[in-house]
Amino acid sequence: MQHTDQLSPAQAMLAVILEHDNIVIAAHGSPDGDAIGATGAMAYLLKQLGKTIALYNATGIPEYLEWVPLPGRVYTKPSQLPFRPGLIIALDCGDVWRLGKEMNAVFADYPSISIDHHLSNPLFASLGNWVDPHMAATGQMVAAVADAANIPLTGELAQCVYLSLVSDTGSFTHGNTSAAVFELAARLVAGGLDAAAIREKLDNQWSLPKTRLWGKLLQELRIECDGEVALCSVTLDEIASFGAVREDLEGFAEQMRRIKKVRVAVLIRQDPGNRYKLSMRSSGQDDVRTVAARFGGGGHLNAAGATIDSSDMQGVIMQTLEAVRSISLKPVESL
Repeated sequence: MQHTDQLSPAQAMLAVILEHDNIVIAAHGSPDGDAIGATGAMAYLLKQLGKTIALYNATGIPEYLEWVPLPGRVYTKPSQLPFRPGLIIALDCGDVWRLGKEMNAVFADYPSISIDHHLSNPLFASLGNWVDPHMAATGQMVAAVADAANIPLTGELAQCVYLSLVSDTGSFTHGNTSAAVFELAARLVAGGLDAAAIREKLDNQWSLPKTRLWGKLLQELRIECDGEVALCSVTLDEIASFGAVREDLEGFAEQMRRIKKVRVAVLIRQDPGNRYKLSMRSSGQDDVRTVAARFGGGGHLNAAGATIDSSDMQGVIMQTLEAVRSISLKPVESL
């Protein structure tokens, strides 16, 4: 076999994959479209290579992505896996803890590789780490592995890659939408992908509880920093009062960013156990990733998040606004 330092990153990942079987494909918990898309794309790729696979996600598939054509069950506990892992492929996972507490506890017991595009990734996999922050989506990287294996980007594999691209580029509107992203999307469509059908599945499946929850939150969101920051906080009781679930807030921070003049949008969601989930979106060079890092989180320049342990919502709001101000925004008005 050719020495790995002579291979491209995608070829190097493929070389490791070809040497192993009984492969577990795992992405970060509370998965977004890129995590699920990359998982599905890798699964179809490995099946075409004749590998035995299992899909893993600590929190399962969110309801809004249940339509994604995954080739098999998604396991949520390592003890459920149908075989002892010969290799774990960690996808779209900026650190090993994002795989969930139980997988984190056993991850080092098995050979592993990581394919990811988060700048903060500490290179935690044992057999190889391909981390490229210039890639718009992890699914884009999986497509490169498929190309290295001469596997066509068609059918369900193409659908999953396209889901990744759409999700992490904001439907080709974020600053990470490069010429390479458009070229890959064009290849997928040329290969028979129905892009309109995927858009339909992503957009037109809102529940009435979600719709009513968003309506309330849009009325109550606050504008700070002379109109440059939009912030909204929501408790578990508020979510439940509409019959909604936490996953129904996916995309809400992005919606707030659409307000004229807003540079940074912040959603603070209460979670069980005195925890708060912080989701942030920004425009241009406003680096919300550095804000997330203050709280032990991470992400990308214009999309990042963190979890804050606290029993005080107002305290979390103050901490977050102060951290947002630190990325060169105007002074925060007193609450």
